[in-house]
This record gives sequence, C-alpha cells and structure tokens, in this order.
Amino acid sequence: MGGGQVAVALSGKTEIADVLRDVHALVFDMDGVLYRGNTRLPHVRELLSELDRCGIPYAMVTNNSTRTPAQYAEKLARMGIATPAERILTSSLVTRAWLEQRYPRGTRVYVVGMESLKEAILGDGYFTPAEVDAEVVVSGADFSLTYDKLRIATLAIRRGAHYVATNPDKTFPSEEGLIPGAGAIIAALTAATDVTPVVIGKPEPAIMLQAAALLGVDPPQVLVVGDRLDTDVLAGRRAGFRTALVLTGVATLADVEVGEPVPDLVLPDLRPLLEYYREACR
Repeated sequence: MGGGQVAVALSGKTEIADVLRDVHALVFDMDGVLYRGNTRLPHVRELLSELDRCGIPYAMVTNNSTRTPAQYAEKLARMGIATPAERILTSSLVTRAWLEQRYPRGTRVYVVGMESLKEAILGDGYFTPAEVDAEVVVSGADFSLTYDKLRIATLAIRRGAHYVATNPDKTFPSEEGLIPGAGAIIAALTAATDVTPVVIGKPEPAIMLQAAALLGVDPPQVLVVGDRLDTDVLAGRRAGFRTALVLTGVATLADVEVGEPVPDLVLPDLRPLLEYYREACR
C-alpha cells in the first residue's frame, strides 16, 4: 500500500485477504491492543485461540518497561489469556541487549524506571548500580517518579553520562484514559540537560526484528498489530513487516487520515482478523 492514502480505512474482507495472504506470523502490541489497564479488549482471547488452531505463530511486544515478561504473562492469565512468558518481548530486554553490546562489564548505570527495568539492566550484576557517578543513564516509564530521581539523572547526564531511553511513548493507555508515559520523562530530562537520548524501543525496529527471529519467520511475512502510528506502525515499516492499526488504543481514524506512516490495514478492533482466520482455516 502506498501513495499516502488510507486505502483500507476500516478494512473490508477483500482488503484484509490481500494483506494477509502471505502473512505467516503475527506480532501484537499489548497496551491498547490486547487490553486497557486490567481490562481485556474484545475478541483477543478468541483470536489467539483461532491462531493456535490455525498453526499461526505469534508473539507480543511492548514498549512498556514496567513489567517483566513473566509478570506480563501473569497479567494476561488474570484476564483469561494464556501466553508463555517466552512469547513476550519488552523494551527492557531489548535495551539491556543493546547496552551489553556496547558497554563492558562493570559500567556504572543509573536507572529511572520500575523494578522490572532495574532487574533487566542491573539484576545479574553485569552492570554496576550508580547514581550521579553513572556512566550511563537509562530511563523508562516510572509510576513512582520523584523529583530526586530526576535530579540524580540530570546531574549524571550533565557530568557526561550517556543517556539511553527504553521508548519514546509520551502517553500510556489506561482504563481511565491516557496517562504520562516514558516519553514524558524523556521530555523532563531533555529539558533539564539539553541532551536527547538514544531511544531503543519502537519506533526503532530492533524489538520487531527480535520478535521475527523468535518466531522463525522472515520480516515480510509478519503482520504487526498495534494502536499507534508513531511507534507500532512505524517500527513495523522499518522492520519490513506488514502493518495493521486497531482503533482500540491511542490512534483514531482522524490521526490516520492526516498522519504518516500509512498502515496496510485500519481496523476498528480485532474482530476482522478473527473472522478472517476463522474462514481461512476451515
């Protein structure tokens, strides 16, 4: 699909079949696609069951660094979605892999984020916990953010620490509505330091490519299903995936009509995918 036009706004069966004909695996964003807060979104459990029945592999990816894969698996289980932790990739894991490729054992790191991010970066002792003497500052979403955490990170960055962020999402979909995300913390630290971080998560393609490798499928044969143009769809495009936007999270149809990149499919929710696979796998 191209030309900057939304050719499949609220896509019909014909357009879905055209896009999915060569798709052999799916990658789902989580917040705004599978659930909002602790509420499962419509058709999720049925679609995953249908994919299992059809033998279509899938994985789940999230820019959200506030939980470990095991904690996400537990959260999904509480909503009636049985998914092994091994199928879940978070920006925390991808950020840790990126850091380990570039910094030696013992590098001093200060983390602004939840315990899950701290565990991913510092849990095995490869990197050394630090504060204002840090050589690297890593930030992600932090629901217990304090001024003191921002102060320490600011001082470390101003003293020369490299600044790395898990993801740029300015907002986070919850049951109450959109709340501040990791990008809001980036905005605060950038304002205080005049330093723009290296961003690891979506819209960068690393997490998507890692998911394709996990599934054993070439990127052009993968469909990513997300709720944001600026992260999910853009990361999918950069990874060479097919892309589907669902309107159950952040993006609206108005955003699609004026925004870039243009997804291959625009769907009100997951029901059209469920109906497609029910018919295709008869």
